[in-house]
Amino acid sequence: MSTNCLTMYTGLKHLHSGLAYLVLAGLAFSFIYTLTGYLSKQPFTDKNRKMALIGFITMHLQLLAGLLIYLVSPLGVGNVSGETMKEPLARLYAVEHPLTMLIAVVLVTLGYTGLKKLTDSNKKFKRILVFYGIGLLLILIRIPWQVWPN
Repeated sequence: MSTNCLTMYTGLKHLHSGLAYLVLAGLAFSFIYTLTGYLSKQPFTDKNRKMALIGFITMHLQLLAGLLIYLVSPLGVGNVSGETMKEPLARLYAVEHPLTMLIAVVLVTLGYTGLKKLTDSNKKFKRILVFYGIGLLLILIRIPWQVWPN
């Protein structure tokens, strides 16, 4: 790997790890804010929607960084093979982590974009809680904790 490519790869790794903190904070904040509104039986307001938008935006920023690193990383798409599937850490980087995170992004996206169709506040709160909650859970179980934040 040339010096420029190595520098770019290192920068992308740091960006991806740094954004992960923002994603976790953004989703947790969105989830807790929504849970508070739901439990106190408040109406779903534009402020609630904007708080959910924080989780949505951080997820999509991380998606872009993740796709870039997946394409340039020696552990990403170029490493997918039968041998990779036999090695747990290599399989995590090449398949499990990217696929699980993509599913989490889809869930958060569906949770947020589906708000437009709903009129009942209770259903809006529940939608965010379910979709963001499952997305956050998927993220937490597939972060490579043993090497994070490398």
